[in-house]
Amino acid sequence: MINETGKNIVRFILLVFLQLFVLNNIQLNGFVNPYLYVLFIMLLPIQLSGSFMLVLSFFLGLLIDVASVTIGYHTIATVFMTYCRFKLLQFISPRDGYEPGMSPDLKSLGFSWFFKYASILTVIHHFVLFWVESFHFSDLLPVILRTFASSIFTLSLIFIYQFFSIRRR
Repeated sequence: MINETGKNIVRFILLVFLQLFVLNNIQLNGFVNPYLYVLFIMLLPIQLSGSFMLVLSFFLGLLIDVASVTIGYHTIATVFMTYCRFKLLQFISPRDGYEPGMSPDLKSLGFSWFFKYASILTVIHHFVLFWVESFHFSDLLPVILRTFASSIFTLSLIFIYQFFSIRRR
């Protein structure tokens, strides 16, 4: 458990650093914005308590908001994504259930399962983020297009990160 906690702390620092100092500077025409920091919440162990995960996601979103000078957009999107994560894990549970201490990652549950899991959570996060940022019904089509484009870019980065972490083990 200590080893897993250490990995998660290092992952948190790495992903926040990458987000704030590299990925926040990548904006393709203001339309495609990668948000790799959501991977931290996605990869947390399944057995963590709901309230603890919601608090973690709140502080992660708040940290990104403060550093990005946004007013709660990332906090709202990250907390909502975390809430949806609980329901999603129940919905796409393997037939035999999850093993104790398991992290929902590519190596543990396979490509197909992880692709569904990461895609759904990424789209949820990005849609909420861009919707709250826009907050107009007239902007629904641009929000959907930004969600789709940014989700593809973010998912590409998520899978690159996962493949590199599998190779290290």
